[in-house]
Amino acid sequence: MMYSPSPTSNSSAVSNDSALGGQLPQQIFNRREVIPPYNDVIWRIEYGAVRTLTWTEDGTFITLGYWGLGDLIGYPLSKVKPYQIECLTGVEVSIVPPHLWHQDINALLSHIQQAEDLLSIVHRKPISVRLWQFLVWLSEKFGRDIDRGKLIDLNVTHQDIAEVLNTTRVTVTRLLQQLEEEGTVLRYKRRIILRLPNKLIKNYSSAAC
Repeated sequence: MMYSPSPTSNSSAVSNDSALGGQLPQQIFNRREVIPPYNDVIWRIEYGAVRTLTWTEDGTFITLGYWGLGDLIGYPLSKVKPYQIECLTGVEVSIVPPHLWHQDINALLSHIQQAEDLLSIVHRKPISVRLWQFLVWLSEKFGRDIDRGKLIDLNVTHQDIAEVLNTTRVTVTRLLQQLEEEGTVLRYKRRIILRLPNKLIKNYSSAAC
């Protein structure tokens, strides 16, 4: 069983204590680097954010999920082929070998729940509601409170969002501009800020439905 892969050319390996028991080997990856999808390895994210994706025969990307601190990712959690894990930031992951998978059942359940949550958002109509609910989802997972609202502390491009929501980059750009004009969204250094008071964000999302 191979569960101690060598780091890629642009990554470095370290080791730290793990709640899963003893020392687990870790690796560090750079932004936009691809984490190897080994058949018998699950990776636990200790720092940073990644997205999992596949693509069709014509090269169209399909985003399967966005994952952050504490999430488990890896080929054993998916039967989709091709399957890729792309780092959206600098990322540090622990390598969880098969004999320890059962010790983190909560994270495995969370993986399923998050995947279904995102799937339900992708099928919402109209596209404007789909976009807003995805922004709320990102703010809950990767957001932090600032004076002007809730900052999504993740650099996602219009094309990244379009690939998640099954729409075009032009449509995403247009709808984001509308949200800016409404005053519900602010752009700051390639980040998105939801400007509604935090307690109203979910209510606004529900009302849009």
